[in-house]
Amino acid sequence: MNPVANQIAVFLKSYLPFSILSDLEMLTVATHIRVIHLEKNQTLFRINDVLHDSFYVVAQGIINLSVISDAEETFLNKCTAGDVFGLRPFFAKNNYMMTAKAREECLVYAIPIATFRPFVAQNSEVLNFLLESFATNSTNPGDLETKGKLMSDNVILGNQQSDIHLFQSLVYNKTPLVCSPTHLVKDVAQLMTENVLDSVLVLHNKYPVGIVTDTDMRSKIATGRYAIDTPVEKIMSSPVVTVPENVSLAESQLLLLKHNVSHLCVTQDGTDKSEIRGVIREHDLILAQASNPGVLIKEIKRSQDVVSLKLVRSKLTELIQTSILKNIPLSHSSNISSEITTALLKRSIELAILDLGSPPARFAWISTGSQARKEQLLLTDADNLLVFDDVADEYFTAVKDYFIRLSKKVNSYLEYIGYSSCVYGHNSSNIIWTKSLTDWTKQYTNWIKNPGENSNEINSVFFDLNFVFGEPKFEETLSDVLFQQTFKNKLFFDYLGNDTLRKPPPLSFFKKLNVEETGPHKDKFDIKNRVQAALIDSARLFILHHNIRGITNTYMRFKQLAMVDVKNSELFLNCADAFIAISRIRTIEGLKNDSTGQYVVLDELSKSDKEKLKNALLPLKDLEELIKDTFQLTKFS
Repeated sequence: MNPVANQIAVFLKSYLPFSILSDLEMLTVATHIRVIHLEKNQTLFRINDVLHDSFYVVAQGIINLSVISDAEETFLNKCTAGDVFGLRPFFAKNNYMMTAKAREECLVYAIPIATFRPFVAQNSEVLNFLLESFATNSTNPGDLETKGKLMSDNVILGNQQSDIHLFQSLVYNKTPLVCSPTHLVKDVAQLMTENVLDSVLVLHNKYPVGIVTDTDMRSKIATGRYAIDTPVEKIMSSPVVTVPENVSLAESQLLLLKHNVSHLCVTQDGTDKSEIRGVIREHDLILAQASNPGVLIKEIKRSQDVVSLKLVRSKLTELIQTSILKNIPLSHSSNISSEITTALLKRSIELAILDLGSPPARFAWISTGSQARKEQLLLTDADNLLVFDDVADEYFTAVKDYFIRLSKKVNSYLEYIGYSSCVYGHNSSNIIWTKSLTDWTKQYTNWIKNPGENSNEINSVFFDLNFVFGEPKFEETLSDVLFQQTFKNKLFFDYLGNDTLRKPPPLSFFKKLNVEETGPHKDKFDIKNRVQAALIDSARLFILHHNIRGITNTYMRFKQLAMVDVKNSELFLNCADAFIAISRIRTIEGLKNDSTGQYVVLDELSKSDKEKLKNALLPLKDLEELIKDTFQLTKFS
């Protein structure tokens, strides 16, 4: 046994993607690995260098990666032990787009592409890891193929990580250039130049028999091997690799690796005996991978300004549109969207702190409302509060002043990104929603014990809490107060129950949908206040009543209530389905009109959505009766 190879294999098995391989596979790879020693400041490869035949893993030391931005070399990221870099030879043909230089004395393992390629082609987990790493390994704004770096703090999106590929929209050219086998090379080259495309499909009797690419032109024509008046059948790559229209990103990448080609031909049934539907390029796959939710979160973590954050948020909108088109369950989309939005919030806070200086006391930024419930798919307003640690009286004013400035700056960032300020002032930039822990405790206690007093201040959004940044124990303290004070508090539930029932009814006396009669939304249906809010408030009401902690999402609240209250389980399950249906309709409306989706034009709904809307209203009456019966509502009616 080669002791050096064994040592390398043991080291690499501690890191992804090598930990996915078996011991025998890893040892096979390790026997072909070269060990490279780099002195301090020595360069492994530079921008525009010809691609190497290997990719690299840091064994010891630190490798700095840098790119050219605004005509200057800009530090991108550092790679430490176990980090993979230099993957461009795997997925692209053009030269390096970054520089890798030793920050200190380093040992680097060079892994031959030819040796490792078979393991990638056979294992989708390895492929997905390398794809994400490549798609996130540059911030060069001129390199449209790449975004970001594979961070060491891996992002885990709950238990949804394995389904992230569902959100990756594969966009490809659906009107490819075509020619016959007898077309001359010079004419085909002219066609490619005029249309600024890098490939032409060669058809015989409408079916693909080959493909001519830029590579063929360079290697076979520019070198003089063939004359420019040669028929393209002499230089085309054949047979062409074909795939069906619904091919996935992972399947496409595996086929490119397996056949060592740069283009796939999309056909009606996936064979070369059916009509063509398009061409998929390597570049299309890289762009698709860059919209991976995990990649977006890593982009956020690396962002240095709110302009970059706004760009990421626009990609989130595209991701949500993709999930709607693919009929991905809305609850799943909401979870992914929430993770990305939370990352945007965290980074906004970090950027604000970098600008203002270190906080003078511990604090917690807490989301309320739709973001706390993981239901913020659209660019709706940002509800939040800030709680800071209790400090001595002589420091209180200065400390609170800092956190008010921090709150205003963060909320201004969020507004720039696209999350508008709450029209009711329910965010921490409003001075009354930035308080010390003691003051917040008093505020919640007063809301709960005296719900009828100063009712203009109480709003149900403050009973949905989700910790975002800072000291998590502060959110736990407020949740403790909320659940302890509301437990068997008849006066509070009397108030909150009636507040839930005060929502404007969705149906008229004649069972027709109530639309707005005046104002800018005349003749539109307010799906938020007339349906969605009633479901949200009802779920919250019963969750508090049953003292169920740790569940803030409306859909999951109804699911949990169905388990706890067996007698009414059918009603709660119907409400869960109704909430998903209503949320989907609102999301589609918002995406279509670049709005919050609150007001729906009923005539523009599809027949299917109209039916779903009507069905979603069915459980509301029974839900209303259950609220009245459970809480024996009288006092505030």
